[in-house]
Amino acid sequence: MKVKIYVEGGGEANALRTRCRQGFSSFFERAGFRGRMPAVTACGSRNDTYDSFCTAVAIAGTNDFPLMLVDSEAAVNHAPWIHLNQRDGWNRPSKATDDQAHLMVQCMEAWFLADRDQLMRFFGQGFTTNPLPSNPNVEEVAKAEMFQALKTATRQCRTKGEYDKGRHSFELLAGLDPAKVRAASVHADR
Repeated sequence: MKVKIYVEGGGEANALRTRCRQGFSSFFERAGFRGRMPAVTACGSRNDTYDSFCTAVAIAGTNDFPLMLVDSEAAVNHAPWIHLNQRDGWNRPSKATDDQAHLMVQCMEAWFLADRDQLMRFFGQGFTTNPLPSNPNVEEVAKAEMFQALKTATRQCRTKGEYDKGRHSFELLAGLDPAKVRAASVHADR
């Protein structure tokens, strides 16, 4: 079985898409998939990710299993396809199953909150955990609150500077402890 994960992220620039693919691949390898690694395709925007996934499902052979991984952008109270339909108007492709849509709740940065040790290692001197939300359920932290907390926590960082999604996110992702992320996020564990 060939698993290919279509992930949201990487924008329009090839260099950023490469870093996105490498970050997710490193994270999945650290999660124990070495030897049976899924292929990762960085698709850019949410809509481009959905479109790429739908195309992959439509042309998938019997040994192909495409998955989609996108930010939920909001709290999730339903199964992924129901959430995506209600929030984005996306329908589950007729050939897709319920277990082919996966969500980073409420965005990938929630996973960073699950591994504060990685944040401290990555940002180094000047990083402070005080502004980070104390809620151990990282999925309950609103996206806007999360970004503001990361910017505030990194404001005094000398080597990396203030958190910037394009510059920092995929390198941070690559170094996360998947066990910590899975423990803090039901959807990551799924």
